Amino acid sequence: MARAIERIERDIAAVKEAIRAIATELQSAYASYLNTLGLAVRKQLILASYHLCTQGYPENFLHLSLNQRQQLQQAIRKLGQVASEQLLTCIKSEEVGVDGTDEGDGIDEGDGTDEGVTSSSSPVILGTSTPEPLTPDTSNPIELAKWQHNLEEVTQEILKKLSHDANLLLQKAGVLPKKLPEPILSAAAAAASEASAEVMPGPPNLLNLVIEIENEQQSEDSELTQIMAINLRLGEIEFADVTLSSERRQIRSILVQINKLGREYQKKHRERAIAEAEAAWRASWFE
Repeated sequence: MARAIERIERDIAAVKEAIRAIATELQSAYASYLNTLGLAVRKQLILASYHLCTQGYPENFLHLSLNQRQQLQQAIRKLGQVASEQLLTCIKSEEVGVDGTDEGDGIDEGDGTDEGVTSSSSPVILGTSTPEPLTPDTSNPIELAKWQHNLEEVTQEILKKLSHDANLLLQKAGVLPKKLPEPILSAAAAAASEASAEVMPGPPNLLNLVIEIENEQQSEDSELTQIMAINLRLGEIEFADVTLSSERRQIRSILVQINKLGREYQKKHRERAIAEAEAAWRASWFE
């Protein structure tokens, strides 16, 4: 029985070594992906802003002076630059367990956290302090899955916050109507708090809605209003960039390998627990 446990321990060590190797590949793939994503986000933000100013609210944009238009365009570029930098930073800012324990029977992706994401309306999307580089225990598939899940969550939060900040910027400049409800500035898929909304087809990364807003003076009356706002969506950004979509496919391929190793990891830990339990039973049994 002792030999069986030793054999299982060697198998576990081999699986952990294989996971470490693929984890390094995953981290490298994400670093490349986030760099490409940062460039794509800047481009798509400018394109979405262009469509909104020229097709969504052309009259409002024409009311701006040349200087105001230039300031708005510069501010939009700055927002994209900040988001691009934060995407590269977020791969180092995901705090996960690093104690190296092997506990747990399943690969639980855990609860995604939005660490570092601020709720202010300033262009700064994440905290201004640079976090210390933190990496998961790369031999533990459970911790690795949590790290990957949290990284995806923070990436989505960056896009959501960028959309909100860009809409707020456009509203303050006078392009977006001042009376637009907060759910729209937050790039919500539907302005549920305003009664109802119908999503309409339109350019990518733009929220094009017809919403029903209640009349403040006559509560029984309502009016249909068509609005447009920036809503950067990861799927549309990837679809528009060949390099980015290719790097996403590479990440998916690596994750398939990690899941396979994760199942083997669980299986070997189960075998070890059974072998140790059997040995403990024999050691305590007496006639």
